[in-house]
Amino acid sequence: MKRVKATHVGSLPRTQEVVDFIFAREHGETYDPQAFDECMRRNVCETVRRQVEAGIDIVSDGETSKISYATYVKDRYTGFGGDSERNAPADLKLYPSYLKRVADSGGTPQYARPQCIGEVRSKGQGELETDIDNLKAAMAEHGAERGFMNAASPGVISLFLQNTYYPTREAYLQALADAMKAEYETIVAAGLDLQLDCPDLALSRHMLFADLSDAEFVKIARQHVDALNHALADVPAERVRIHICWGNYEGPHVCDIPMNEVFETLMAAKARYVLFETSNPRHGHEWTIFRDRKSEIPEDKVLVPGVVDTTTNFVEHPDLVAERVRRFTDIVGPDRVMAGSDCGFGTFAGFGAVDPEIAYAKLAALAEGAKLAAG
Repeated sequence: MKRVKATHVGSLPRTQEVVDFIFAREHGETYDPQAFDECMRRNVCETVRRQVEAGIDIVSDGETSKISYATYVKDRYTGFGGDSERNAPADLKLYPSYLKRVADSGGTPQYARPQCIGEVRSKGQGELETDIDNLKAAMAEHGAERGFMNAASPGVISLFLQNTYYPTREAYLQALADAMKAEYETIVAAGLDLQLDCPDLALSRHMLFADLSDAEFVKIARQHVDALNHALADVPAERVRIHICWGNYEGPHVCDIPMNEVFETLMAAKARYVLFETSNPRHGHEWTIFRDRKSEIPEDKVLVPGVVDTTTNFVEHPDLVAERVRRFTDIVGPDRVMAGSDCGFGTFAGFGAVDPEIAYAKLAALAEGAKLAAG
């Protein structure tokens, strides 16, 4: 069997030096912009080196310079200010003692979450172009042939940065799609693959829309995909990855909408590569959805199941990784499968359940298991 390539969702642990710089900027403290840029360049280079060393075929910059995968947009686009109400996921609300334990232990990320209070417009692609330059330079130095860069989807921005300006949620989504279009096109024009992070297609069901039925939520999720597809109108689908998840946190997850309910919506996105969770205990069984609905998977789709969990410090055995990979190669063939992670290892700056050294050990197990899957 052809060797299955290894990749991951995107974010990786940041060093304390990076975190200190990011939060200095986040809190409006004085810092040296030149030292900031040099820190990010150096750390991206190291992050890529470690991915290559672990055996990852398609690498990222680890989202090193970003405060988070969604709220970074407040720094690159106009129209955001103030603060949004924090809303705990519905599953954690069902277990208040555990929710308190998580909060008391510092398990809640600390970062600004402003609202949309004005017209959303790009401030220019300067920060993005710096990120791109850092990643491409690191790839060249360490021999990585293929890379991807993450970007927030219109839907996930609307989830974390609530609208108080546009007359309707639909109008806000449209404005976000129009604004983000140039970011998506810039990434692809630079020769990188574009990854759209879309937890809004699953996580938002039990965060923002917990009062709706599954059917009502799916209609909203489809609106999110339509907005995303609009923004991708001039981007080739074969350069696009989409990631769906139910929240990258250790918790009961008893309120997660089943994959079966959002499957059709996910497949409708203009993206060749589909990244999703299949390792954690709540979604590990859902590989059967892809088996049972094989005829509904478009022939141009490449499945990228998560074969390592990102909320536990267990390092998966490569044999288990290979077993998880084979479940999908048996469905669509090895040419249409890559091995991935359930989610990112550093979703928010300074926050992550997995020890940084263990995160790279898990990536190495991912890559080794992907190779074993061909045996």
